[in-house]
Amino acid sequence: MKDFTTSFTFTQTPKQVFDAVTNVRGWWSEGLEGQSAQQGDEFVYRHKDIHYSRHRLTEVIPNKKIVWLTTDASINFVDDKTEWTGTTITFNIDEKNGQTTLRFTHKGLTPQLDCFEACSGGWNYYLQSLHDLVITGKGHPDEAC
Repeated sequence: MKDFTTSFTFTQTPKQVFDAVTNVRGWWSEGLEGQSAQQGDEFVYRHKDIHYSRHRLTEVIPNKKIVWLTTDASINFVDDKTEWTGTTITFNIDEKNGQTTLRFTHKGLTPQLDCFEACSGGWNYYLQSLHDLVITGKGHPDEAC
C-alpha cells in the first residue's frame, strides 16, 4: 500500500514555505471554515456537493512539520464515502544547502481506494496552487461559495 506523496524544492526559506502551507485559504479553498495554523486548530473543506472533510492539526512544528488528521469525510463519487476518515496529511519541510524541500504525504490515500485517481489528481492541482503561493504569493484556491 503506497500512500500518495510528492515533493517540491524551493529557494524560499522554511518559514516562507510553512507560512504558505498554514494559509490553507490561500491555496486550497477561500471558503475554508475554521482555523488551519496552530496545533489543535480544526477546519472544514467543501468542494460543491462532491467533497466534504474535517481536519484537526495534530502536530505543528514551526518551519518543519504540519500534520492534519481527517476526522470526518464524505467523498460523494465513490461507494465508501468515508475513505478519507482517519487518514493523515503531512507536510514535512527540510532545509539543506539553501534549498527548502516540502514533502507532502496523504497517509491512507492508496491506489486501493476508489477515489485514489481522482483524489490524487485533485491533490496535484491544489499542491501546484500551494507551490505557486510559495513562489509568487498567489495560489489558485477554490473560491468561497
